[in-house]
Amino acid sequence: MDSCRESVSAYLDELAQQRRQSPHTVSNYRRDLGVLDRLIDELNDNFKYGTIQTHHIRRFIAQLHARGLGGRSLARMLSAWRGFYRWLGQHGMATVNPVEGVRAPKTAKALPKVLSPDEANRLLDFSSDVATELRDQAMFELFYSSGLRLAELAALDLANLEDILAGEVRVLGKRNKLRLVPVGSKARDAVRLWSQRRGEVALPGQSALFVGQRGGRISPRVVEERLKRRALAKGLLTGVHPHMLRHSFASHVLQSSGDLRAVQEMLGHASIASTQVYTHLDFQHLSKVYDSAHPRAKRK
Repeated sequence: MDSCRESVSAYLDELAQQRRQSPHTVSNYRRDLGVLDRLIDELNDNFKYGTIQTHHIRRFIAQLHARGLGGRSLARMLSAWRGFYRWLGQHGMATVNPVEGVRAPKTAKALPKVLSPDEANRLLDFSSDVATELRDQAMFELFYSSGLRLAELAALDLANLEDILAGEVRVLGKRNKLRLVPVGSKARDAVRLWSQRRGEVALPGQSALFVGQRGGRISPRVVEERLKRRALAKGLLTGVHPHMLRHSFASHVLQSSGDLRAVQEMLGHASIASTQVYTHLDFQHLSKVYDSAHPRAKRK
C-alpha cells in the first residue's frame, strides 16, 4: 500500500458520501488519521500503512500517552485507526489489521463534584410566594432529598404526588428499573406547597407534576437553567447542576450512615462499583478533618 494519503482521502470520502457520517465525525477521523500519518513518518524507515504491525501501533499509543493524551482521546484515536485499517483490508491494501486487540490506557475516573452540607443548605434556603419559584424549590429539594436523576424528576406525574407526600417516590430509572426512594420532610413540604399552586401554571389535563411556563411538562434543560440561576443567586460559583445534587445526596448519606449498599439501592446503580466512588469522596472528607484536627497532621 504505497499511496497512503490518497487512501485516507478515499476513505474519508466514503465516510462522508456513502456512510453519511456528519462533517464533525469526518473531521475527527481526518485529524486522527493525520496523527497516524505523522507517526509513521517519524519511523524514518520508509514505512507505509500496509507494513505497520501491532507493535508499531502500541509504540505510537505509548508515545502519545507520554505526550499527555488521556485514555479517552487515545481510545477514540484507536477506533479511527481500526476502522481505517478495516477499510484497507476490504480493498486489498492491508493483509492484517494491526490495531485489533490494542487498547488505550485507562484514565483514572474524575471524582464527582459535590456541594458541602453548608452549601446545600444555602442553596435550599428559600422564601418566596411565586408559583414557579415554589416549583423550583420542590424540584431542588427532591433532587437533594432522594438522589433523583434529572430525567427521573422531569418524568414525575401527578399520580406520584400521593406517594411523595407520604414519604416515598417511585421512579423508573435506567434499563426500566423501578425503585422506591424515601422523601425527606423538607422535600415533602416543598412539594405540597407547589401542588397547591400548580393549577396556576399547568394546562388543563396536564399529567406532569412539574410544568413549565407554558403549562406543559417541564423540560430537563429548563430545570438545569433554573438550578444554575438559583446557585448563582446564592453565591455558589461551582457550576451547580442537577447531577451535582444527586452526587451530594449520595455523599452526604454515605458520610452519615456508612451504608454503601443502601446508597446503591437509592441511586438505582446496577453495580456496587458505581457507588463506590462516593467512598473516595468520604475518604477525602475524612482526610481534611484529620489534617485540620490531628496534632501530628497539622500544617505549619
